[in-house]
Amino acid sequence: MTILCVRFQLPPTPTPTPTPTPTPTNEAVLPALLGLLEEFTPVVEALPPDGALADLRGAERYFGRSAVELASVIRVRALARYGVDCVIGAGPGPMTARLALRGARPGVTCAVPEGESEVREFLAGQPVTALRGVGTATARTLCEYGLDTLGRVAAAPLSTLQRLIGAKTARDLHEKANGIDRGRVLPNTVSRSLAAERPFPLDELDPDRHRRALLSAAEELGTRLRAVEKVCRTLTLTVRYAGLPPARTGSSGGTPISTTRSRTLEEPTAHSAALTRTAYGLYEALGLQRARVRALALRAEALTPAEQASHQLTFDPVDEKVRRVEEAADRVRAKFGPESVKPGTLAA
Repeated sequence: MTILCVRFQLPPTPTPTPTPTPTPTNEAVLPALLGLLEEFTPVVEALPPDGALADLRGAERYFGRSAVELASVIRVRALARYGVDCVIGAGPGPMTARLALRGARPGVTCAVPEGESEVREFLAGQPVTALRGVGTATARTLCEYGLDTLGRVAAAPLSTLQRLIGAKTARDLHEKANGIDRGRVLPNTVSRSLAAERPFPLDELDPDRHRRALLSAAEELGTRLRAVEKVCRTLTLTVRYAGLPPARTGSSGGTPISTTRSRTLEEPTAHSAALTRTAYGLYEALGLQRARVRALALRAEALTPAEQASHQLTFDPVDEKVRRVEEAADRVRAKFGPESVKPGTLAA
């Protein structure tokens, strides 16, 4: 096992007074936690808003310890320095490490053995929806034909999969189901993105409250992007669901299960209305039905300077009016604070 997938359990930001809108999560400590991982290896890929991949191949030789042993040291240092616990999955590749994270618990690293047969055995029982890149439509098609686990996908003829979901997608999925992981840990920087997360005080089933949380997060992202004169090219939605029941250790909650989807915008933007429309589209595409949602997070990625972005002009006077209102609202927020102006839906 050489790859770790780490999810830090970041604390929510305290608010002075209760509000009807879910409160954001404090991500200020995330860069410091990434720096902690870089004490062991320079090959660290940030997975905002609260995770990272770390390639420990060199670290295992240098420190003379296995990846699982190093994971225990990382967990202790994160708790000692920042008061942040974490859950860690370990595997021979990024794909298996991500999947192992689903079975990890605070204090216990879930590790996938390196042998080919062991990896296939581990993958066999995983649902196809657990694999990164398998969307709702693809999963629905596969499940209609009884291919609901990676073990069944691996056993299916490649030609059958290609007829169901297309040649390229089928080939990639078939390889992954058979334990072939071509992914790599790509070092990056968390500063190339901005995030806004909205946790709920209780697991939330109401789609209207989900949409309010998305509206709040999109408004925050738009305001922050315009403040630093940046635009984003990609928007990523992460939905965290109610987790598994807690172990008998006195902990207050289980490990959450999450779904992440990304979408490339039609044009780079910091326009809150455009971000909100995209966020709603990502949410609707998930087709959630009475899902117990614990938190919703939006991340603006592929940031570039606003002066380098182009905007397609339209003859729609409403769009121009909305943008002028947005500029006026930004001036008010800069003078009186971020909560001085908000959409009417959030003020109710």
